[in-house]
Amino acid sequence: AVLSLEFLLYSLLFQYQVGQLYSVAEASKNETGGGEGIEVLKNEPYEKDGEKGQYTHKIYHLKSKVPAFVRMIAPEGSLVFHEKAWNAYPYCRTSKSNEYMKDDFFIKIETWHKPDLGTLENVHGLDPNTWKTVEIVHIDIADRSQVEPADYKADEDPALFQSVKTKRGPLGPNWKKELANNPDCPQMCAYKLVTIKFKWWGLQSKVENFIQKQEKRIFTNFHRQLFCWIDKWIDLTMEDIRRMEDETQKELETECPGEARGFHAVI
Repeated sequence: AVLSLEFLLYSLLFQYQVGQLYSVAEASKNETGGGEGIEVLKNEPYEKDGEKGQYTHKIYHLKSKVPAFVRMIAPEGSLVFHEKAWNAYPYCRTSKSNEYMKDDFFIKIETWHKPDLGTLENVHGLDPNTWKTVEIVHIDIADRSQVEPADYKADEDPALFQSVKTKRGPLGPNWKKELANNPDCPQMCAYKLVTIKFKWWGLQSKVENFIQKQEKRIFTNFHRQLFCWIDKWIDLTMEDIRRMEDETQKELETECPGEARGFHAVI
């Protein structure tokens, strides 16, 4: 029974990894155009200090996607951001930086994927003083009240969607409790730790708060999409994903000059 459960948990973690990578590639295509969006500079395996995974380096062009008060004072070329990610799933880390602001700006996102329903504390092992300052935000992908009205799409609503291939969904208001009471159903939670620094006199707190809200918005929308796209990715292998990523990189290289589209950065 233990081996069977471990296999189920492994399968779920693998399924999520495939779904995550598929959804990142799809969202990148959907959000690039008009000279803005995402450029993929590198997407390659890495191995360092015993850690193995996939390394990506992307450039985000965000001029029309930031608050107006930032655009008004931001110098030309300063709204270009570099994202470097090390995906050693089930642990992943991502850093975002800006060449104009250098050490005065960064976003760091660390993620642990654990086989539970979000019951663990301090998964990232922060010291007690730092842990006290952390704001814990719970995201329920089936809760429509957590979605901005402008972001809502009925076909990306886990409370309405049911997978044809897996029969998963729709997720009712008590889906977490139902899952917790079902010992045969594997569980997984993504624990994300977001650290932000924006040192700009007069704007620091305002921009840091804005970025934190945007990160929650991004995580919520992205994982709602991931769940509702399950029939598109559930049968894919990692070889399929890498091939899709290569194709997506080529598409992004040609689409960046095209018509601008709505952009929600994927992290």
